[in-house]
Amino acid sequence: MMYGASGTQSKRDMAIEYQAQIPILRPSIHARRANMTVKFQDLYGFTVEGNVDDVNVLNEVREKVRQQGRMWWALEANKGANWYLETHVSSTLKSSLKFSALVNAITLKRLIRKGIPPNLRPKVWFSLSGAAKKKSTVPDSYYNDLTSAVEDKVTSATKQIDHVNGRKAVAMVAYAPWLPLSHLLELSPVTHGWTLQEGIFALRRVLVGYSFRDSAGLNYVAALLLLVMKTEEDAFWMLAVLLEDVLVNDCYTTNLSGCHVEQRVFKDLLTKKCPRIATHLEALDFDVSLVCTEWFLCLFSKSLPSETTLRVWDVLFYEGAKVLFNVALAIFKMNEEKLLLTHHVGDVINVVQRTTHHLFDPDELLTVAFDKIGFMTTTNISKQRKKQEPAVKAELDQRIRRLNSVNGADK
Repeated sequence: MMYGASGTQSKRDMAIEYQAQIPILRPSIHARRANMTVKFQDLYGFTVEGNVDDVNVLNEVREKVRQQGRMWWALEANKGANWYLETHVSSTLKSSLKFSALVNAITLKRLIRKGIPPNLRPKVWFSLSGAAKKKSTVPDSYYNDLTSAVEDKVTSATKQIDHVNGRKAVAMVAYAPWLPLSHLLELSPVTHGWTLQEGIFALRRVLVGYSFRDSAGLNYVAALLLLVMKTEEDAFWMLAVLLEDVLVNDCYTTNLSGCHVEQRVFKDLLTKKCPRIATHLEALDFDVSLVCTEWFLCLFSKSLPSETTLRVWDVLFYEGAKVLFNVALAIFKMNEEKLLLTHHVGDVINVVQRTTHHLFDPDELLTVAFDKIGFMTTTNISKQRKKQEPAVKAELDQRIRRLNSVNGADK
């Protein structure tokens, strides 16, 4: 009996030990699905790559978008087509009107964070971003006059834009987040039947037109604006809002001084909002610019899936520059435990890029951005930018002096 009991116990131990090895010998269904790469279409008909779980997430997002659409249309039916414009609480308004405007403002902020339906985006963005107001300060013919006037002119900006277009790099550069431009323009419901050449010319006119208003080049951002807004002129004015009212000055100049400012502001915010991550990254000698440069220059359009990018832009155009920092911090916060286990700079980059590539659920990202990061204001961001500008200028001046010194020595 003792021997039998011992034998039974031994078999039991072996069974337990074997079961413990099962996850290693036979990966879980979730693990296999996570490693299985598949191609599928996103909400806008673009072919993207992800895993089976990403497909399921995107299907859930589709349903959420439909629900949001029904909610927006119900509000339009109840409050009127332009109800979201009646959100300013003026001291001269009567008490009942002030309350109504306040309710609209609270409702609107909550709705925008939940997402603007794709078919309403052009109208809502144009109204709430300030683009409509900016456009109203010039004659109706301003954009057509501008593009006509600069049609044959050559500047350093037009040379750069034409160099990109001439190599057809716009097809890859401007639309790289999803597809080459040639394939994008075959989707007539999205692009109104543009040919490849028409699409390139449209993008060129927007970029060249703005280069004469202010010299800047933003292939990724301008292309996405053109995709969403549908018309060149509306995309032009949205670009004007971004560069003149939302983004830091000199973000797209040759020395990228504005982008350097954003990175310094972000590094300070990471130290305050995510101190454990900041300390660990400093120990690894990790420079946040390795991932953040692309975020701040392309406004996440090259890093996040299409609907997630557009959801970030929904909030950006309504709440301002703070949104870029909320989202950037959220990406790090979501990966805190994984990042704390990294040992090399390359590991950090892999963790961050793997996360952004699979962020098909905008709510997952935005919930962390606004509920877990903590309160920030665009005014505070502006103060932080001004604080960092002198240090960035001094650093860039020092680089120029060092470069000139080296060039002088070579002569």
